[in-house]
Amino acid sequence: MVSQVKGIYHQGWIELIEPPDDWVEGSSVVVTFVGSNEINLEAQGITQEEAGRLRESLASFAEDWESPEMSVYDNYDAAKTNG
Repeated sequence: MVSQVKGIYHQGWIELIEPPDDWVEGSSVVVTFVGSNEINLEAQGITQEEAGRLRESLASFAEDWESPEMSVYDNYDAAKTNG
């Protein structure tokens, strides 16, 4: 059986964000590191302070934007074409 659990690597240790289901202490694991999702603000021409203000001003949209119904906008052109 295989399952995935997210975690964070910090100072040589993996900290699990959520507990694994149905696994016992001492289970074997395989760790895959994924790239960071951090954005290089400087390359985008924005400062940390500007990014903070922008994030704060858009916070009220987060719940609506992350709702499942908004997935139609993931490929808006195709959805528009299909009617």
